Amino acid sequence: MLVPIFTLKLNHKINPRMVAVGTFDGVHPCLTAATQAGKVFIHNPHVRGQRAAAHRLSHSSQDSDVCLLNINQSVTCLTAGQLGPSTVGDTLVVGSQTNLLAYDVHDNADVFYKEVADGANAVVLGTLGDIPAPLAIIGGNCALQGFDYEGNDHLWTVTGDNVRSLVLCDFTGDGKNELLVGSEDFDIRVFKEDELVSEMTENETITSLCHMHGSRFGYALANGTVGVYDRSSRYWRIKSKNHAMSIHAFDLNADGVVELITGWSNGKIDARSDRTGEVIFKDNLLSSVAGVVEGDYRLDGQQQLICTSVDGEVRGYLPASKDLRGNLMDSTAEQDLIRDLSQRKRSLLMELRNYEDNSKCVSDSDGMGFIPANTQLQTALAVRPATLVQKAHVELSISTPNETIIRAVLIFAEGIFEGESHVVHPSAQNLSGCVKVPIIPPKDIPVDLHIKAFVGGKSSTQFHVFEITRQLPRFSMYDFTAEATAAPPSGWVTFSINDRPQRVVMWLNQNFLLPEGVDSTEVTFSSLRGRGLLSISMASSGQVTLRTDDIDLAGDLVQSLASFLAVDDLSAEADFPGYFEELRTTLVEVDEFHSVHQKLNAAMADHSNHIRNLLVQAEDARLMDDIRSMKKRYRELYHLNRDLINEYKIRSNNHNALLACLKAVNQAIQRAGRLRGTFQLGSEPRRSNSAEAQLLVTPQWESRVPCFTFNLWVGTAAVTNPNPN
Repeated sequence: MLVPIFTLKLNHKINPRMVAVGTFDGVHPCLTAATQAGKVFIHNPHVRGQRAAAHRLSHSSQDSDVCLLNINQSVTCLTAGQLGPSTVGDTLVVGSQTNLLAYDVHDNADVFYKEVADGANAVVLGTLGDIPAPLAIIGGNCALQGFDYEGNDHLWTVTGDNVRSLVLCDFTGDGKNELLVGSEDFDIRVFKEDELVSEMTENETITSLCHMHGSRFGYALANGTVGVYDRSSRYWRIKSKNHAMSIHAFDLNADGVVELITGWSNGKIDARSDRTGEVIFKDNLLSSVAGVVEGDYRLDGQQQLICTSVDGEVRGYLPASKDLRGNLMDSTAEQDLIRDLSQRKRSLLMELRNYEDNSKCVSDSDGMGFIPANTQLQTALAVRPATLVQKAHVELSISTPNETIIRAVLIFAEGIFEGESHVVHPSAQNLSGCVKVPIIPPKDIPVDLHIKAFVGGKSSTQFHVFEITRQLPRFSMYDFTAEATAAPPSGWVTFSINDRPQRVVMWLNQNFLLPEGVDSTEVTFSSLRGRGLLSISMASSGQVTLRTDDIDLAGDLVQSLASFLAVDDLSAEADFPGYFEELRTTLVEVDEFHSVHQKLNAAMADHSNHIRNLLVQAEDARLMDDIRSMKKRYRELYHLNRDLINEYKIRSNNHNALLACLKAVNQAIQRAGRLRGTFQLGSEPRRSNSAEAQLLVTPQWESRVPCFTFNLWVGTAAVTNPNPN
């Protein structure tokens, strides 16, 4: 068995997912982590007794090997790596909700200190695409930013929601790194610099990403799911009742291929094969895992896997030795084979005994101890609008073609049922050969329904298990309407394709639940989620028009149809009056919040000057033994301090409201990109005292993302900037 080669106990609480190893002097690796007290500790056992300068860095009073970096605000992300082109060691990068600090630990000096309006929820260091300099890339409130060693902004783009995880890897196999972004809207997006090249949708927030090798990467979700992708294809996934706190790629069994190392909230550490997900090693810490990293911490020329807990426990593991290579569990290949054969023998004996017991229980009345040979499991999907007793849903009907009955049904589906599985047990009075299950998918994504049904005779005590997989179409929550009674949607997107109408009909049948005999390219649906009507039509000239008031649905439809038809170039025009009016209102609010912010800053500056004057006057009065005047000045300071606290609350509320508005603007840019065309908010650009915007999207399907020009007019100044902040 693999055992730790070293164990440490540090007297500091560690924040989860904020652990790194950095070689700050170019020689000695240091374990670095964020503490719950708004500080970053740097553990360096190799250079003892070295005193730090009096800038940000100070020695810990609890541990002589630990230095503390004072951040003075809550740390949200942390990493270490090569940032400068000519620096000796690694650079430490620390992010908060308002700032990003790049720090040279060896020289005890700031490299740069930048204000980041969108916050820093995740950070990664490395090269991206054709950008020559290494970047510190941060993800925040729907935005991505990349800074070089001098603090210059080389990258800015938007993403669909708040960023939770980042990783760099060669996703496309062109020898250059792409940026993988995991966000709170359940999507993993791949960016080639600022161009979106791929998207993968999961069923929960993506909390962690790690590069394994080539185009393969691991991921972890907030619901306890861990898995591996190779490009857009998922190799495997497992789900645990615990939460994955950290994932890392490391060749622990020394077979030449890295494994996915996962640290869990219950303290468990396991290593899984990147191909199958099979556990090849496991261990347990005394508390929740905070981070899993690697480094040559013993300076013996070998990389160690380093696991840390939130309570400061640290364990280091070396890769397996020659006699354990490829086999870290306490067994041999022969023992595994014998165990598998024994398990198979028990299963077959149990199945035989079940058949024998079932044949003894056959009654003369029904004569069905064994199910007929022609018994099959049949499934059907149908859209059911809302009624007085039931919500709108998709009905899954499971039936058999003879007199057999279905005793129970187990359905496994990602992101639909709580816990991802659903069991139906019909009562004894309602046993029949047909079971109907209501399904309400929360999002428009295709889902595989893995169905297991227990089928047998009416008097059977043993049942045959049928397994079948049925795919739920992507747009299944839309009911076909022959005659629309409601008002038609005001929003639309139109584009031309060079394809036959029959291909569009095929796409409709694959992605919607259409009635039998519908083969027209002009169809109308009503949304079961209450989003109004959706109409799709195709003219003889090849022009496709989608009418809906939901801009997100329009983007999903354009993406789905273009992918199905393998369209390389698409020019689209769109208009969504309702959404544009909301966006215009949001931009006006952004202008107002900026004005309030400037006024509050001016008021705070005045108060600061007043405070300095009062302090000087109070100190003068004390030196002159004028106690009465001193008390008066301190009373004024007390009241002024109370006013400042109230103003801070106002500033905080204004700042949060401004962030919410900027998030809406960033999401508008993202939604524009999914339409793959041009749309314009408002009429001709003009200067005014209110904020207006014009969004122009240039068709660029080959790079899978449009180019944006965002013009924001505020007051009398015209600003052209890709950053709406």
